[in-house]
Parts: sequence; structure tokens; C-alpha cells
Amino acid sequence: MLRPLNAKDLMVNCRLPRRWIVSFALHAIAALAFVACGGSQAAPAPPPPPEVTITTAVQRSVPVSSEWIGTLDGSINAQIRPQVTGYLLKRLYREGAVVRIGDVLFEIDPRPFEVALAQARAQLAQAEAQLGKAEMDIQRDTPLARERAIAQSQLDNDVQANLAAQATVQSARAGVDTATLNLGFTQVTSLIDGVAAIANAQIGDLVSPATLLTSVSQVDPINAYFPISEQEYMAIAGRLNSNVGRTRLWESGSALQLVLAGGEVYPHAGSFLAVDREVDATTGTIRISAAFPNPGNVLRPGQYGRVRANTKTLPNAVLVPQRAVTELQGQSQVKVVGPDNRIHVRPVRVGTRLDKEWVVEDGLQPGERVVVDAASSLADGALVRPKVVGPSSEAK
Repeated sequence: MLRPLNAKDLMVNCRLPRRWIVSFALHAIAALAFVACGGSQAAPAPPPPPEVTITTAVQRSVPVSSEWIGTLDGSINAQIRPQVTGYLLKRLYREGAVVRIGDVLFEIDPRPFEVALAQARAQLAQAEAQLGKAEMDIQRDTPLARERAIAQSQLDNDVQANLAAQATVQSARAGVDTATLNLGFTQVTSLIDGVAAIANAQIGDLVSPATLLTSVSQVDPINAYFPISEQEYMAIAGRLNSNVGRTRLWESGSALQLVLAGGEVYPHAGSFLAVDREVDATTGTIRISAAFPNPGNVLRPGQYGRVRANTKTLPNAVLVPQRAVTELQGQSQVKVVGPDNRIHVRPVRVGTRLDKEWVVEDGLQPGERVVVDAASSLADGALVRPKVVGPSSEAK
């Protein structure tokens, strides 16, 4: 009868080293223990649902604003040109500074005009002397003609000579006035109060009435010009053509805001001034002008900015953060967290964009919970752990 081999038999019959046989036995025992333990161990627990940040869709009435690109310009812009021709001798103002009406900005060489004034005065004196002689002739010849001592025609000639002399005196006086004006025009003055620009002409230049010396702009208040579309114009045309509400064009009654190039909002509100006479046929827009207070002359002509106004109010609008809305193949959608804490991908129709929020026109009810970061990889039906951050106005 056969019996099973033991370690002693293996050592005797197979002539194997004892250390090999002992190692084999230990590995076998370890394998049997691993199998026994694995068969009795429980399955690992599933991972917890991912945590997502959610917010609730809110409902409120919100103002809708529109923006237009505007260009700033002075409320009055005066081009300073000389009224006489001559050589420029002096510049008497500081470039970029505020000047007052009547301040002398430039001086033109006055010597030729002083000479012209002296000539005009001499011609006036000569004309006045001729007039005096004509009046003496009339006084002398009038009684002689009455007594028929001289011919009546001689007296008639004296009267006509007197009238001619009077006209010559008037012409000479006008010449003196003209020469006086031209001499005064050598002092080029500012026509308005405002900020004077950098000079275009240099000392020593020969200037004439065609030469632009500089410009002066009244910048407080400063005007903003911006185009609005024909459709936007038609919405306010009735108010423009009436005497009621001309300073408040849109129904909301809000003043105009100016957003500067850096993105900051100008602290002073503006008001409507005028609408242009025609619609630009090439762009389909019409130009609007508005005035903004400008203390300290901070704003300058030529600057660009965005003119903003609240044009209407949306009552009971449903709002969600912009990050809660994604677009897939032209369709907007949000991820709604249901009462069972599962994701439900839902298509929606969005309307107006308000700062960092969307107005949802269809597909979402107030109070529903939406995932703030809708671009996450959560699939439809996924179980989540919602973390509420507040209404949409706080989850921007």
C-alpha cells in the first residue's frame, strides 16, 4: 500500500538540500493562509458622491442697461487764428493751461500796423482840411450868389464840393478805424474761457488768417457724442419730440453713466443734450449728444468711453450666474440638482446678460438648484453632495 511522501522522504529519495525543502514548505503554508484570509474579507465600500457648489435661481425685477461707444469733445471749441498777416513775436500763455476770455495768447509784430494807422490819421486830417475849405467857400459864395454877384452855378459847385469833402472825411475816419483794429489784432486773444492747446506756430513764423495758432476748448461741462441704432431711436422718438422727459430719454429715468477706458465708472452722471438731424445711411445709426460735469478738467476732448444707460426694466426675471450656463451645439443648458441630489441636465433659453448673470427666459423655475460650474464633468443622473453658496447674486 502506498503512503504519502513527507519531508524526510523527499530529503532521502530526492537527495534535495534541506534548506530548499524547508523554504518550499514555508511558501506553501503562506499561500494557504492568504487564500483562507481572502475568502473571508468583505468587499471595499464605494467612494462618496462628489461635492458640487450650487446656488438657487432667483426671481427679481432687474434694470437692463445698454452701452454705446462715445467720443468726448469740448462743449465749445474755438480755433484761434490771427486776423492780420505778420511775423509772430511772442507766445504769452502756458500751453495746456486754463485761459480766460480776452487773455492775450500771441503777439504779432505791430510796427507795420502802427505805420498804417499813422497814415490813416494823416489822410483823415487832410480830408478834414478839405471839408473846412469847402464849408468856407459856401459861406462866402452864398450871399454873393443871392446878390447875383457870382453865377449860381459857382455856388452849386461849392455845395457839391462840400458834400464830397464830407464823404472823404467819413472814408478817412473809417480808414483810421480799420488801421486801429488791425493794430489791435496784433494781440491775438482767447475768445472763450477754456483749456488752451499746444501752439501750432513757432516764434518767427509768418502767420496769416489761414494759420491755426492753437485751439481753446471749454471742457466743463464736456460733451459726449455716441451713436444709437435706428431701432433704439424709434423707441425714444416720442419722448424726444415732446417737451416732457427730454432729459430722461428712457423709461427707467436713469441718468447717463460714462465708463472710461480703464473700466472705471466716471463719478458724475450725465444728461441728454440733443439728437442729430438725420440717420447715417451707411451705419443705420443716429448721433446723440450728452453733457457730463467735468470739475478739475479731468476729461479731455478726444477721449473714448462707453456711455451706459438703463433702457428698460425686466419684471420678475429668473437669474442664474453666467458660470452656471454652458452652450452645446448652439443650445444653452444648466445642470439642475433635484431633490434626490442627482444631476439633471436641462436645456434653457437665455435672454439678456446682466453683468455676471444670465436672464433665463424659459426652462428654469425660481428656487431650483443649479450647479455653479456647469462646465464640470458631471453626467446626467450623477449623485452629488450639494454645497449651497447662496442665491445667484452671491455666486458670481
